[in-house]
Amino acid sequence: MPASPPVVLTIAGSDCSSGAGIQADLKTFSAFGCYGLTALTSVVAETPGQVSLIQPLDSKIIAEQISVLAKAFPIAAAKTGMLGGCEQIEAVISAWQTLSTSGVPLVIDPVMIATSGARLLDEKAVALLTDELIPLAMLITPNLDEAAVLLGRNISSREQMESAAHELSQLHRCAVLLKGGHLPGEDTSDLLIQDGVATWFESRRICGVRTHGTGCTYSAAITAGLAKGLSLVEAVSLGKQFVYAAIASHFRWGDVDALNTFNTPS
Repeated sequence: MPASPPVVLTIAGSDCSSGAGIQADLKTFSAFGCYGLTALTSVVAETPGQVSLIQPLDSKIIAEQISVLAKAFPIAAAKTGMLGGCEQIEAVISAWQTLSTSGVPLVIDPVMIATSGARLLDEKAVALLTDELIPLAMLITPNLDEAAVLLGRNISSREQMESAAHELSQLHRCAVLLKGGHLPGEDTSDLLIQDGVATWFESRRICGVRTHGTGCTYSAAITAGLAKGLSLVEAVSLGKQFVYAAIASHFRWGDVDALNTFNTPS
């Protein structure tokens, strides 16, 4: 009998176009040789570039999914993605705190704003995420827009990125991966702060691709790496390489000049 693969849990929303959310997470877990579990928080009608409708799930079913999975499987690492709202975030917090999850690394992708610009969390939900869920995390993975919401100021340079990442790490007492893909330039630079130590991760920008789900894929790859016993620096480095390769080998549907055309990482 072959050895069982590491078990990884994603607590996130469903993307019907399968480029983001739990669908992206499961595909990433599989690519890393992990067995993926899902606790669904919401159902989203969307395509890349457009969020049509979001239906958050009842808090009881969210908590019950997490509970039954944690009792039945040896979860090696977990991550969160899009959660829905205050009710859904409270369910995740309550379920995680009451389970035997000590020592299980939790990666929080603080999904607040869709690629299309749609706001996914209101101010009360952001406060709950910040005050009660993030303190449970080993790592948070905000992009620059999300970090701006968390800190109340815009970030527009590498110097400001380093200051912001250090501040977030000290404020929330966890590691921070601040993703700099929204900065202009030929390279995309991400910054990991762990125990006060800064590590930069660089890659060349791939132009002409409208991405969708890269944040989900990145955080899922890191979570899978942690489940396989990698250090955080190793997991982030491997995650960065995986996302770069996914963008480089993206799928494309339709006429690239049409307004409804989109590209997604494979």
